[in-house]
Amino acid sequence: MTDNQTEYLPAPEFTVRQGVPYGILTEYSQVSEIYPGVKHAYWVYVPAQYDPAVPANVMVFQDGWSYCDPSGELCAPKAFDNMIHNKELPVTIGIFVNPGEETQEWKDDTRDWYHKYPLSQRAREYDVMNCRYAGWLMEEILPEVGKLYNLTDDPECRAICGMSSGGICSWTVAWERPDAFRKVLSHVGSFADIMGGHNYPFIVRKSDPKPIRIFLQAGTNDIDNGWGSWELANRQMASALAFKGYDYKLVVGHGGHDLKHAASIFADSLRWLWR
Repeated sequence: MTDNQTEYLPAPEFTVRQGVPYGILTEYSQVSEIYPGVKHAYWVYVPAQYDPAVPANVMVFQDGWSYCDPSGELCAPKAFDNMIHNKELPVTIGIFVNPGEETQEWKDDTRDWYHKYPLSQRAREYDVMNCRYAGWLMEEILPEVGKLYNLTDDPECRAICGMSSGGICSWTVAWERPDAFRKVLSHVGSFADIMGGHNYPFIVRKSDPKPIRIFLQAGTNDIDNGWGSWELANRQMASALAFKGYDYKLVVGHGGHDLKHAASIFADSLRWLWR
């Protein structure tokens, strides 16, 4: 079969297994102050092994429902159940955050810059290369979840994950706030010329290294358009990380702009990230 006809198989860690206790997934919502009036839906996964007396590791996912939908191609809580039970993953609370709902303020914006790109609230949160989204996580989401559960404040025990624009967002959060997050999992990350993300490899090369560990997944059949080649962009990012001596791994498959390849190696990526 040709590359684009080959299907990746789900990893065995997504299989529900007898004798493995299930964690609990609960839905919440929040109206932001940092993004005035914007409402975010999010889900919190708590493993069965969680002990309120012990701070739990934290992993945040952008496009949260895509990563916790029980019928989705990558349902992280299923893998967490199996891996935590087998002691392949530390006790970890998952926070699955959807992008904010687009507001009338954004829709009414008439500046030429906003008309140049078909942007949503998602892009304004994920593709922007600044500390606003990281600040929102640290000042609004983590404190809310922290009222309910004992979350670690050790940046070495916090990870962040996302696909596409969520992938570059995950990197930006760690880049801007390595005091808060030091582990990144990027799936087909959009290190492309959407809001300047194509500059990251050069920024990394010219900056002092930061204490970040990152796993990059990319595909040979990913997007290739006027904003860039997603595969090439991830390779350039990996090259810059290697040049500066980062703890990184790049895995390139034959997939497209989806989570199929990411799902097939999800457990391995978690083992590498949390090793």
